[in-house]
Amino acid sequence: MKYINAAEILPEKLLRELQTYADGELLYIPKASAKKEWGASSGSKLFYQERNETLRKLFQEGCSVDMLAKQYGLAYSTVKNIIYQQ
Repeated sequence: MKYINAAEILPEKLLRELQTYADGELLYIPKASAKKEWGASSGSKLFYQERNETLRKLFQEGCSVDMLAKQYGLAYSTVKNIIYQQ
């Protein structure tokens, strides 16, 4: 992350106001735009939602937790958590 000297970009009045709160300190100013949810950009959120829905469907159709864990390469407890999740 590159730091920018506030004196170079802020109006004098605003700079003095900020100095009353954090004189000589480093500040992080978050972006004004909303942050995307996890996996929204890469598509991984959708992938896991679909996989979990498939696991629930297969379990309802009679597949065992052991079989699903082996088939999907997941821990037994992970499959149980997915299946019984609301």
